[in-house]
Amino acid sequence: MINKKKIVYTLLLSAGFLLPGVRSIAQSLSLSLPDAVSLAIKNNRSLKIAGLDIDKAGEEVRVARSLSLPSASIGGQYLHYFVMPAFFGFGDNGGGDKVPYSRIGGRDQIAATLSVAYPVYNPSARPALREAQLNQHARRTNQKYNETEVAAAVKRIYLGMLVVKERLQLQYESLQRNEKALQDARSLLAQGRGLRVDTLRAYTSVKNLQPDILKLNYALQVGKQQLVTLIGIDSLQDIQLTDSLSLAKDEQIPTEEVIYEEAKAQRPDLQILAINQQISDQQVLQAKAQRLPVVSLIGQYQVQSQAKGANFFDAYWPSASFAGAQVVVPLFSGYKNQARISQAKINKDQSVVRLTDAQQQLKTEVTQVIANLQETFERMKTQVQVKETAKLSYDIIQYRYSKGVASRLELTDAELALTTAQLNYLEAVYEYLSARIELDRTRGRN
Repeated sequence: MINKKKIVYTLLLSAGFLLPGVRSIAQSLSLSLPDAVSLAIKNNRSLKIAGLDIDKAGEEVRVARSLSLPSASIGGQYLHYFVMPAFFGFGDNGGGDKVPYSRIGGRDQIAATLSVAYPVYNPSARPALREAQLNQHARRTNQKYNETEVAAAVKRIYLGMLVVKERLQLQYESLQRNEKALQDARSLLAQGRGLRVDTLRAYTSVKNLQPDILKLNYALQVGKQQLVTLIGIDSLQDIQLTDSLSLAKDEQIPTEEVIYEEAKAQRPDLQILAINQQISDQQVLQAKAQRLPVVSLIGQYQVQSQAKGANFFDAYWPSASFAGAQVVVPLFSGYKNQARISQAKINKDQSVVRLTDAQQQLKTEVTQVIANLQETFERMKTQVQVKETAKLSYDIIQYRYSKGVASRLELTDAELALTTAQLNYLEAVYEYLSARIELDRTRGRN
């Protein structure tokens, strides 16, 4: 018969030799919360996409600036006539009311042109450039807003993983206590000094804890994968959290007025709404500029030639050139310009209403955040007392049980009360720290 203990020992020994090699292949990354936030801002893929939008806005600025810069172009043309074009007024084929014509020139014609234009006065150029610059500023501000959101998401996931680790530790401690109780119950039952119902109750408590531990382990794996995705590193990279759940001493809850004024000044989403108002102003100016004349200096130099059989080497190449000014005055565009002006004014009115609405919603958001912070803080203080009381109660009943004064049922109930109090305290800490994260997000801080 095969000795199962020897097989298990051999497998564990083999794993012990292989484990250092596995560690060398996949080394874990030690990650603190500030490091996680910094990596996310640097490597997060959605932030990289938003960064490319800033680059695109920079190119839009260059396009708008080109409206005030000179432009030059070179053009060329080659034509082959199967039937030469007609020139009226020449020849002797006229008669009566008919105008004579003649076909002259070469069947192969070529021309090259250099054209230059410089806009001396273009009323659309300045507001177009200003709008492009404001759009670029808006996208940079939006990048800050995205960074704030990503930082808040990283903090929540990191905090959630710390809580899961603490819950796992508490569940393992509870499992050890219940396994010890099961051993004692079985021992007393074997000695005839215990009841079978106590053994069954202890066995049930142990088995009830095992699925919870499995669930928490899976939750920890999912949290790691979410964190790895957010910070933009290799999905196969293993990470180890170096921070722990901790509370700063003498934390003070700021007032609503302070938070509201700070958020109104620093929140990127509110700044974007204010920038949109300025963009609407520039759009109005651009629409009005479509009614104004455009003045440009123009010049052209052209060489051309005609030949028979495309023999341009022996042909003449006369040139022509000119320079002058050009004025384009819009007279009527089918009410298009008036519609654009009205549309731009409507956009501005919408942006004003959006900013006012956002500021009012911010007041509600600040009130909610402060209320959550105060409520979770008070609940956390209460849970500290409950946890300490449950621990003291458990220690007393455990001592009495060891002296044969308390029953197994009392000890089981005390252990359950202690575990529940510890988990409730942990949940209170998590909700308080989550409220702190939400406070930072409301302020516009990373």
